[in-house]
Amino acid sequence: MKFSAGKFWGMRRMADPSGRFKMTAVDQRPPIKNPIKAKRGTSEAPWEDVASFKEMLIEELQGESSAMLLDPHYAYPRGVTKLQASRGLIVTLEDSLFRETPAGRFSSAIDDWSVEKIKRIGGDAVKVLTWYRPDADPAVCQAQQDFTQRIGEACARYDIPFVFELLVYPLAADQEQTRDYVEMKSKHPQLVLDSVRTFAEPKFGVDLFKLESPLAAADVPGVGAPGWEEAQRWFDALGAAAGRPWVMLSAGAGMDEFHRILTHAYRAGASGYLAGRAIWSKAFAHFPDWEAIRGGLRGEACDYMRALNALTDSSASSWSAHSCYGPAGARVEPADASFRHVYQGFGD
Repeated sequence: MKFSAGKFWGMRRMADPSGRFKMTAVDQRPPIKNPIKAKRGTSEAPWEDVASFKEMLIEELQGESSAMLLDPHYAYPRGVTKLQASRGLIVTLEDSLFRETPAGRFSSAIDDWSVEKIKRIGGDAVKVLTWYRPDADPAVCQAQQDFTQRIGEACARYDIPFVFELLVYPLAADQEQTRDYVEMKSKHPQLVLDSVRTFAEPKFGVDLFKLESPLAAADVPGVGAPGWEEAQRWFDALGAAAGRPWVMLSAGAGMDEFHRILTHAYRAGASGYLAGRAIWSKAFAHFPDWEAIRGGLRGEACDYMRALNALTDSSASSWSAHSCYGPAGARVEPADASFRHVYQGFGD
């Protein structure tokens, strides 16, 4: 497996010099907007509040991050000038509003945004979340696969890495019901594995998986704790299903829970994390006290990131050495072929 020049460079930009990902998510919309509008007593979260918080996240957390994930509506316009040039820039493309039906969820891209536009504004990678249940109605599954494949093809055309996120969600018949961007606590781990196996097919063009824990966060013991071997088998299966570099998402897990999850993920071959709320949710709870929020980010949040990064340095695998690239590691296609691949038809 070889990389085109643009994808190879984008993967390097997201990682630290050792090839490990220490990435902070600032692209959340409902998890930030909903608490703000509740505190403000408004029907919609004021743009200024949302954008100001995201700007603060960039300012205070980029020092511990190898890359940051921004959304086009709030974080990018308000905070991109604050993002250090040495940090990777990932931009999300999926709309936070999804269509819920009795048969399953349908994802869509943000209006007036595209892979091409993310490439043009300087993005190092495109991130997309697809809600997926392999046991949903076949028509829903096919639509979600088609949505994902179109984006993967566009990422190949514009020569930019495709960071793909999967989340299991409740169907109408499930007892647990939520529309929030959180882990489904009653999920079956096999649903997670089957979803990853589906999108690991080459036609989807995924370069880096952003994956949830196969087990509910509260049920993950951490390597070395009683019962950890059984949990580890699920994480090992997750890494095998991905078949390429992958990182863990936090999905609303608490600080201790996410740290335990990473001990298993790194043992299974993960190359880092791309997390948000596990890092900054405690500080955000002080809203609208901006001084207290900043203090929490500079204090507990950064301390937590340093602990995650120490674990990542000691235990995570370099993305470029993943077995999918063969014994020589990740390599780039010949420069002339890669150049034509990037620019042929650009802007059509």
